Amino acid sequence: MASTIQVRVDDELKKKSDMLFKDLGTDTTTAIRMFLTQAVANNGFPFEIRKNSRAEYNPYEAMTEEEMLAKLKRSREHCEEGRYREADKVISDLRGKYGL
Repeated sequence: MASTIQVRVDDELKKKSDMLFKDLGTDTTTAIRMFLTQAVANNGFPFEIRKNSRAEYNPYEAMTEEEMLAKLKRSREHCEEGRYREADKVISDLRGKYGL
Protein backbone atom coordinates (compact mmCIF):
# COMPACT_ATOMS: atom_id res chain seq x y z
CA MET A 1 0.00 0.00 0.00
CA ALA A 2 1.25 3.51 -0.78
CA SER A 3 0.55 6.70 1.13
CA THR A 4 0.15 10.17 -0.31
CA ILE A 5 1.96 13.23 1.01
CA GLN A 6 0.75 16.66 -0.04
CA VAL A 7 3.04 19.65 0.37
CA ARG A 8 2.25 23.26 -0.47
CA VAL A 9 5.12 25.26 -1.92
CA ASP A 10 5.44 28.58 -3.67
CA ASP A 11 4.77 28.35 -7.42
CA GLU A 12 8.24 29.69 -8.27
CA LEU A 13 9.96 27.14 -6.01
CA LYS A 14 7.95 24.33 -7.62
CA LYS A 15 8.82 25.55 -11.11
CA LYS A 16 12.54 25.84 -10.30
CA SER A 17 12.70 22.45 -8.58
CA ASP A 18 10.83 20.77 -11.45
CA MET A 19 13.34 22.21 -13.94
CA LEU A 20 16.32 21.24 -11.77
CA PHE A 21 15.20 17.65 -11.28
CA LYS A 22 14.32 17.31 -14.97
CA ASP A 23 17.88 18.43 -15.81
CA LEU A 24 19.11 15.76 -13.37
CA GLY A 25 17.05 13.10 -15.16
CA THR A 26 14.29 12.68 -12.61
CA ASP A 27 11.18 14.46 -11.36
CA THR A 28 10.23 16.23 -8.15
CA THR A 29 8.16 13.32 -6.83
CA THR A 30 11.09 10.91 -7.26
CA ALA A 31 13.47 13.44 -5.67
CA ILE A 32 11.19 13.67 -2.63
CA ARG A 33 11.08 9.85 -2.42
CA MET A 34 14.89 9.83 -2.60
CA PHE A 35 15.07 12.40 0.21
CA LEU A 36 12.77 10.35 2.45
CA THR A 37 14.66 7.12 1.68
CA GLN A 38 17.99 8.72 2.54
CA ALA A 39 16.59 10.34 5.69
CA VAL A 40 15.49 6.92 6.95
CA ALA A 41 18.79 5.31 5.89
CA ASN A 42 20.77 8.06 7.69
CA ASN A 43 18.41 8.17 10.67
CA GLY A 44 18.24 11.95 10.16
CA PHE A 45 18.56 14.55 7.47
CA PRO A 46 20.63 13.33 4.54
CA PHE A 47 22.57 16.59 4.53
CA GLU A 48 24.09 18.90 7.12
CA ILE A 49 21.75 21.33 8.87
CA ARG A 50 23.47 24.25 10.55
CA LYS A 51 23.01 27.85 11.39
CA ASN A 52 24.37 30.37 8.94
CA SER A 53 27.96 31.04 9.93
CA ARG A 54 27.87 34.63 8.70
CA ALA A 55 27.23 37.24 11.35
CA GLU A 56 23.81 38.41 10.24
CA TYR A 57 21.09 40.28 12.03
CA ASN A 58 18.36 37.90 13.12
CA PRO A 59 15.03 39.77 13.31
CA TYR A 60 13.54 36.88 15.30
CA GLU A 61 16.16 36.93 18.03
CA ALA A 62 14.69 37.49 21.48
CA MET A 63 14.27 41.15 22.40
CA THR A 64 14.02 42.75 25.79
CA GLU A 65 10.73 44.36 26.72
CA GLU A 66 12.31 47.81 26.30
CA GLU A 67 13.54 46.95 22.78
CA MET A 68 10.10 45.63 21.82
CA LEU A 69 8.33 48.73 23.15
CA ALA A 70 10.79 50.98 21.28
CA LYS A 71 10.13 49.10 18.01
CA LEU A 72 6.38 49.33 18.53
CA LYS A 73 6.68 53.07 19.20
CA ARG A 74 8.69 53.57 15.98
CA SER A 75 6.13 51.49 14.07
CA ARG A 76 3.27 53.65 15.31
CA GLU A 77 5.19 56.81 14.39
CA HIS A 78 5.90 55.48 10.89
CA CYS A 79 2.25 54.56 10.45
CA GLU A 80 1.11 58.03 11.49
CA GLU A 81 3.57 59.49 8.95
CA GLY A 82 2.19 57.24 6.23
CA ARG A 83 5.45 55.24 6.11
CA TYR A 84 4.22 51.68 5.85
CA ARG A 85 3.85 48.89 3.30
CA GLU A 86 0.83 46.75 2.53
CA ALA A 87 1.04 43.30 4.17
CA ASP A 88 0.57 41.50 0.82
CA LYS A 89 3.63 43.31 -0.60
CA VAL A 90 5.74 42.46 2.45
CA ILE A 91 4.72 38.78 2.29
CA SER A 92 5.44 38.66 -1.43
CA ASP A 93 8.90 40.16 -0.88
CA LEU A 94 9.65 37.67 1.91
CA ARG A 95 8.57 34.75 -0.25
CA GLY A 96 10.79 35.94 -3.06
CA LYS A 97 13.77 36.58 -0.81
CA TYR A 98 13.60 33.33 1.15
CA GLY A 99 12.02 31.04 -1.46
CA LEU A 100 8.94 30.36 0.63
